[in-house]
Amino acid sequence: MANLLELLQERVVLGDGATGTYLYELGAPLNHCLEELNLTQPEMVTRVYREYADAGAQVIETNSFGANRIRLAHFGLDDKVGEINRRAAQVAREALRGRDVFIGGSVGPLSLRPADGEYSTDDRKVLFREQIGALLDGGCDLIFLETFAALDELLLALGVFQSLTDIPVAASLAVSEEGRLISGQSLPEAVKILRDAGADIVGINGTCGPQACLHLLSKLSVQEGDLISVFPSAGKPEFYEGRFNYAAGAEYFAAMVPQWVEEGARLVGGDYGTRPEHIAAMASVVRELKPVRVKKSSVTPRRQVEAVGSAVAAPLPEEEVSILDLLKKQQVSVVELDSPKGLSMDKFLAGAKALREAGATAITLADNSLAILRVSNVAAAIRLRQEVGITALLHLACRDRNLIGLQSEIMGMGTLGFRHVLALTGDPARVGDHPGATSVYDVNSLGLIKLLAGMNRGVNAVGRDLQGRTKFIIGCAFNPNALNFESQLRKLESKLAAGAQYVMTQPVFDVGLARNTAARLKPLGVPVFLGVMPLLSSRNAEFLHNEVPGIKIAEPLRERLRHCADDQAATRIGLEVAKEIRDVALESFGGVYLITPFLRYEISVDLLG
Repeated sequence: MANLLELLQERVVLGDGATGTYLYELGAPLNHCLEELNLTQPEMVTRVYREYADAGAQVIETNSFGANRIRLAHFGLDDKVGEINRRAAQVAREALRGRDVFIGGSVGPLSLRPADGEYSTDDRKVLFREQIGALLDGGCDLIFLETFAALDELLLALGVFQSLTDIPVAASLAVSEEGRLISGQSLPEAVKILRDAGADIVGINGTCGPQACLHLLSKLSVQEGDLISVFPSAGKPEFYEGRFNYAAGAEYFAAMVPQWVEEGARLVGGDYGTRPEHIAAMASVVRELKPVRVKKSSVTPRRQVEAVGSAVAAPLPEEEVSILDLLKKQQVSVVELDSPKGLSMDKFLAGAKALREAGATAITLADNSLAILRVSNVAAAIRLRQEVGITALLHLACRDRNLIGLQSEIMGMGTLGFRHVLALTGDPARVGDHPGATSVYDVNSLGLIKLLAGMNRGVNAVGRDLQGRTKFIIGCAFNPNALNFESQLRKLESKLAAGAQYVMTQPVFDVGLARNTAARLKPLGVPVFLGVMPLLSSRNAEFLHNEVPGIKIAEPLRERLRHCADDQAATRIGLEVAKEIRDVALESFGGVYLITPFLRYEISVDLLG
């Protein structure tokens, strides 16, 4: 078998897909230590290895990502570090005997928590040495240091590896979609540092889907001899009936492979949510591709944003007028406008002003949707009130705050005079731009609705008198795109019974689905704001369909967009469809929920016309 590094210099090499999510799919219990399966159910792990090899993977990673002493201690397995890692490699070696496949030992970050205590640099070196050494004893051909969000920890692990062996090493980063680590470095900066430190292969994995990975690769220049890896996740997961479900299909991955290779990738595979069929589809494409040897970064400079004028609108009345009361007299347009990812509020405020002047009734503000960090929506709402003079409808997610924090936030919103709130469970933290963050979920959206309703009655979660009452108008979410519409309808009925007073839906991209949704929800007798989001391009449509949970776009529409001459033509089609769905929403309910893509508020202004 040829040396992997020599092979990568000559051709594109295919890695495997997800181990963890596939093991769950095969029956591993949720919240179980997957690495323990190397000892207790090696036949299940063997099946994963063989299915990926049969699909065409030339590099198979061991089931050992979290098998360090700290993470195993959470399961009472800290005395089995050596045994679990050795068996991970040995099971792979036995399963793939006689096959022309490289076995890569998977090593993830330590994931230290405050409750784990203090660990010095030397202590952490010992932890990495223990795991890497056992993987080498088991017979790995290379080591994958993967999904590291902090560069200093990855460099520490790399140094430990280099003190033990000279086999190949891949160093893979978990970066935000903007291309930055939680330790502060940009992706190009981190890649250069890792190469200078001696990493043979440097790449990205885990936190980003196919299109985001393509964007990140475009930021990298490639010199002769550079080896880059990319292992995207299958979009962002949707938590449904006790499982995380990923949308991006095998054909979508196969279509993306040539684009990753054009941006310099040599070792390609899949991460969270990918399965053997993804690898099989990619294998049919990879064999025809030639690696790119030299490439410049294709990053474009950030455009300057014009400042908002100094004129400030008059503040709203002390008590907000209910949009549900307004709905009885007039059409109501609620427009979503994301608060910024950075500290500049200029474009956001300019957009809100333009939307108000175009006739928007309220601006709805997401709560770090898709687990991506943004300016606090409460702070943004205060700016809207002071500087634009428009009602804010605040999303509130259960992900980032425990039961105490949620109630504190709710009480704060109440004392500030905000009334309109949309109760959400929230996307898992690990799929966003801070993969090391922890999801809380003391309650879900149903529990949050009950909390809000309780505070409207003047009591907190434990029944204590609040010495006053909030006046929240409580909204809940509904997803018409779900595979099981009836199940979603039952959940919606539970939310309404718990105290929800209106409904906002995920965006709908099919007029027939919009009409069906209207017909099914109208008998409930509550206001419904049907989600309308204009598509901007074929790429935008494919990303939403394949990588964003809760969104589905019918193949005929995606096919129309694929045949557009340019993005301007695609945007025109997207607007046409959005206007049709808007009209269905207004005709059925008198209100509509317009979702502004990428702060392109001029598009929402067009829909308000």
